[in-house]
Amino acid sequence: MSDQKIRFEDGASYERMMGTWSRLVGIDFLHWLAPPPGLRWIDVGCGNGAFTELLIEHCAPSEIRGIDPSDGQLAFARSRPGVQMVKFHQGDAMALPFPDKTFDAAVMALVIFFVPDPAKGVAEMARVVTPGGIVAAYIWDFVNGGTPTGAIQTEMRAFGLTPPSPPSVDASRMESLRQLWAGAGLEKIETRKIEVARTFGDFEDFWATTLTSPNLGPPIAGLASADVERLKVGVQQRVPPDSAGRVTYNAWANAIVGRVPN
Repeated sequence: MSDQKIRFEDGASYERMMGTWSRLVGIDFLHWLAPPPGLRWIDVGCGNGAFTELLIEHCAPSEIRGIDPSDGQLAFARSRPGVQMVKFHQGDAMALPFPDKTFDAAVMALVIFFVPDPAKGVAEMARVVTPGGIVAAYIWDFVNGGTPTGAIQTEMRAFGLTPPSPPSVDASRMESLRQLWAGAGLEKIETRKIEVARTFGDFEDFWATTLTSPNLGPPIAGLASADVERLKVGVQQRVPPDSAGRVTYNAWANAIVGRVPN
């Protein structure tokens, strides 16, 4: 499995596994960002439109463009009932199909470690934002185990397996984000660690929900049944239930915002 990379081509698959997590961290991010209403936004790597919908709900935008390379994700995004105002485009984060200074704010939500060259992606966001405008992102802290699948991935490594990883995993580190934003010439850079928690009915609920990830489910399904049970036991030791049998799991993301120089 050493050459596997995390990929979500199907918007419905992403929603089943990550929808609740994405909403939890996205709302917290927007409360921290606290942008004024009426901005023109571009959601870079919009995926299935989960964060795009949050922008509409919480930020009163005047315009939103969403861009993503995946047809499957965009098809799901366009099916969301609350995104009629959004214009979705298929395209590349490293070559945004918009003129300079088109938007007031650009954001990458849980995306930057999927971009092959994160520096190009940040530079492109800065290019299409007006002077004084916002360039922001947040990403699961993959390097330090902050993802919603982190406990299982950690136990897979202890088990001698190599779980899938995104192509630009180092971009999830807070220091890497600061370097990327400074390298793009952005100013007034601020960062924050966003921690969120989700409670499951019991360990089996946590296990089954997490394995709906198309990047963990198939590799684990390929193991012998005895090996799967050993893996489960190890994961359960990392995320033990409370006295009522519930499992509360904590994940965290690194967030950053900067301004385009005037």
